[in-house]
Amino acid sequence: MLDIRLIREHPDVVRRDLKKRGTAEKERLLDGVIAWDQEWRTAMTEADALKKRRNEITRAIAEAKKAKKDTSALQKDATELPEKIGALDAKSADLETRVRNGLMRLPNLLHESVPVGKDDTENVEVATWGTPRTFDFELKPHGELLEALQLADFERARKIAGAGFVYMMGDLVRLDQALLSFALDHLVKVGFTPVFPPYMMHRDAYEGVTDLGEFETVMYKVDGEDLFLIATSEHPIGALYKDEIIDEGQLPLAFAGISACFRREIGGHGVDTKGLFRMHQFNKIEQFVFCRPEDSWTWHEKLRANGEAIYRALEIPYRVVNVCTGDIGTVAAKKYDIEAWYPRQGKYREVISCSNCTDYQARRLNIRAGKVGGDKFTPHTLNSTAMATSRGLVAILENYQNADGTVTVPKVLRPFMGGQETIRAGTPR
Repeated sequence: MLDIRLIREHPDVVRRDLKKRGTAEKERLLDGVIAWDQEWRTAMTEADALKKRRNEITRAIAEAKKAKKDTSALQKDATELPEKIGALDAKSADLETRVRNGLMRLPNLLHESVPVGKDDTENVEVATWGTPRTFDFELKPHGELLEALQLADFERARKIAGAGFVYMMGDLVRLDQALLSFALDHLVKVGFTPVFPPYMMHRDAYEGVTDLGEFETVMYKVDGEDLFLIATSEHPIGALYKDEIIDEGQLPLAFAGISACFRREIGGHGVDTKGLFRMHQFNKIEQFVFCRPEDSWTWHEKLRANGEAIYRALEIPYRVVNVCTGDIGTVAAKKYDIEAWYPRQGKYREVISCSNCTDYQARRLNIRAGKVGGDKFTPHTLNSTAMATSRGLVAILENYQNADGTVTVPKVLRPFMGGQETIRAGTPR
């Protein structure tokens, strides 16, 4: 959420930023917030003046009665004031709500290095690593490969839950867990604290970390309860210190969130009938940081470096893109995507999203930092995928597939799989 003082003092800064995004609707919303805020402050001023007048009249009546003077005119004024004050208080409360709701829907200010573009085709490549492997045989679709290896059952999952779910079996489960363990170990070694967060959140907490107006369509809500299943552990970790003041001596706070993630259909891509890449349910390790404002851009590069290190260790080629204004979303001030190479598809696809949200989430969640009795400030929050196993598994199944239908286990994962080097057919069913 943007600081209302920024909009009051520098509305032109916010307007220029919105023009970069090409969002005329948000520009109109900004106009509304400016107007509502002015009306709100006027109503507050008028209400305060009437309350002051009410106090003055109360004292004047008391003095007049003591002097045995006529108080009828004063009594008349005193009778009319409560209704006027009540109307102004109600108007103020309504306008205050409009201002806050408007602020919650305005996007974060973009960093100056974010490229201007209309969609993901205009994201800017900033780094690449690795040489794609060449194959002298035709790669199988990973879903078909897993079924041939008897390691996944999409049909039975579809029977009980619909498309976008899977029964993972045998070595596929072990490979999934190996990816999680490897990513978690990497983050622990560089100072992150592991966290198992709640898998459900109340609406008010969820609205603090993301714009539900945009995000609610991809989330699962529990019928009859004020609860949403989490789409990523970023969200409950971000809300960890909601309405609290963090002792500045604790900063930075770096967490490695471990969770299942639950998402409905995303955008126009749909859900693969027999595939892992875009699932309704998947496992993920997420990086999340609370830090001082002056440190957040350094942390943004650290989170990106962690993600790159994981895919380099897996020896999977990737590229990094600076996400453009038309693809960045509401919350981030800047975002990198790390995209792994998928040889069967012949293209890079996103496996890691790395965002600096500056003070936007913390302000929405009313999180501050400082010392007891001292000045307070709004900390910055950052998040980045470390490993979404659904996408990591597909990258391995495509890059490490063999002509005989087996899959080589990446060297870095073998210690987490008892030294196993090759994945072969599982138990017959």
